[in-house]
Amino acid sequence: MSVAGFRIGHGYDVHRLTAGRALILGGVEIPFDRGLLGHSDADVLTHAVMDALLGAAALGDIGGMFPDSDPAYRGADSLGLLVRVMERLREEGYRVGNVDATVVAQSPKLAPHIPQMRRNLARAMGVPLDQVSVKATTEERLGFTGGELGMAAHAVALLERD
Repeated sequence: MSVAGFRIGHGYDVHRLTAGRALILGGVEIPFDRGLLGHSDADVLTHAVMDALLGAAALGDIGGMFPDSDPAYRGADSLGLLVRVMERLREEGYRVGNVDATVVAQSPKLAPHIPQMRRNLARAMGVPLDQVSVKATTEERLGFTGGELGMAAHAVALLERD
């Protein structure tokens, strides 16, 4: 395949932490005293992955595909939305080369949950597990994530044209 057949996209998402919501990251419910505030399940990891994939294909972003003004997406399962993103990418002739994502959160500790996050994302994208990387980092108590006001995620995706 020529270099012209590859596309790279970057995704970023952030949500505020709030009481009374489940914390969902990569489709995993993580025990914590707060969850992320958002129209859907506010899964920052999956949202960043979707934006990276859509960006690589120049298909906009998740706000355009799943607007928060549409009540149909209230409380939506982000992994289900990722399946729909993948359907759209396949319609356009793309397949995933790999995805690399990082969650930025001071707490809770995410390492025990990362293997399941990877499995969930790989399954939703229909790719082998070794094509999905998930990492977590803190910001050493700096900024809004370090102060435990919210969480963020970055993702990079490589697409190949069929």
